[in-house]
Amino acid sequence: MPAAAAMTAACLLLNATYEPLGVVSSRRAVVLVLAAKAEPVDVSDVLCHAELVALPVPVVVRLTRYVRVPYPAHVPLSRRAVFTRDGSTCVYCGAAATSIDHVWPRSRGGTHTWDNVVAACRRCNHTKADRSLAELGWSLPQPPRAPSGSAWRLLGHRAVDPRWRAWLGLPDVA
Repeated sequence: MPAAAAMTAACLLLNATYEPLGVVSSRRAVVLVLAAKAEPVDVSDVLCHAELVALPVPVVVRLTRYVRVPYPAHVPLSRRAVFTRDGSTCVYCGAAATSIDHVWPRSRGGTHTWDNVVAACRRCNHTKADRSLAELGWSLPQPPRAPSGSAWRLLGHRAVDPRWRAWLGLPDVA
């Protein structure tokens, strides 16, 4: 990866207690390290060169002082987040999802909330229309729910760098 691309990459920011706080650009992470406000925990093999110093571009940094941050209680509902939660597959037939569907139709008083929205393919969404699952004899493999955990709170729909998995409490992918 070229040095310019590495500086625009993302970096996981940890609190002094190693609790994940958020994601910052690698450029911001380098500035925090140079200002002694953070220390690198994991670095890439790309070097950031300045006039007097060459510093490896950090992938994970830890703040040197504890910061208390109140977190939002819920993950915002968006089309992209629904696709991410459902793995971009239709919950009804397993095909590639192209739209979202309200399990209990909005025309019948259904809400636009995490527990009523699922990813669906165009065919299933059109077939279901404004009918309930009971009317069609369909069922869901599992009821939809709001995503939880630090990874969703911090990353939302963003792809996770494999080197962040240990800090976010996510299992390693083989």
